[in-house]
Amino acid sequence: MSIDPAIAADPVQHAPMRVPEHLGVIMDGNGRWAVARGKRRTEGHIEGVKALRNLVELCINYGVKHLTVFSFSSENWTRPREEVAFIFNLLRRFVASDLQRLIRNNVKVRIIGTREGLEPSLVRVIDDVEAKTAGNTGLVLVVAFNYGAKAEIAEATRRIAREVAAGRLLADDICEATIDAALYTAGLPDPDLIIRTSGEQRISNFLLWQAAYAEFVFVDEHWPDFDEASFVRVLETFSRRDRRFGGIGTAQK
Repeated sequence: MSIDPAIAADPVQHAPMRVPEHLGVIMDGNGRWAVARGKRRTEGHIEGVKALRNLVELCINYGVKHLTVFSFSSENWTRPREEVAFIFNLLRRFVASDLQRLIRNNVKVRIIGTREGLEPSLVRVIDDVEAKTAGNTGLVLVVAFNYGAKAEIAEATRRIAREVAAGRLLADDICEATIDAALYTAGLPDPDLIIRTSGEQRISNFLLWQAAYAEFVFVDEHWPDFDEASFVRVLETFSRRDRRFGGIGTAQK
């Protein structure tokens, strides 16, 4: 299916929709989805991976250029050890089962977050998928794994401070672009739209700097239930937003 990267046709209503260049997703509700069905929480995470696989396909088909998903928060270490280990193994399994599909679909993978605390074997998996997809030129899939935005900003600050201390940067020359370049997301556009599933209405330490002018849509579906109909509904909502960036909206001109 060939769809204009800026405008996609709603497959149901055939009405023009605006598609974000960069979409962020807080994939929430795997455990609650499972508990509501009398299943183990780990089964919810398995279904969540299936929903992610579907979202990647949707972003390719609808012309989204960058997709950043919140996979594992640095705060998620407080969860039961068995669940954390299961989530880490899911990342390994996702890479093992989907790497060739990602390569065929021209998807470039970046995994952002700290490597601290991760097993060396998992770090090798991360490095491998990034290296093998580095030359791809289609959708950029950014996986925020062992990620926290406050920690990201703190690390960026330390990097900049080291540059100043070494005499390679003047303190008076530090600007927003300096900080942008020191973040994990350096080189990526800021997200236009951030979705959070499962009815929660907060961003939970996700892309705090980058989301300064993002639109937010909160949906009630748990992440495993987020399908194409949900995706289209969110795009329709985004298309109705008047993004002013501090200026005067089109409705007021």
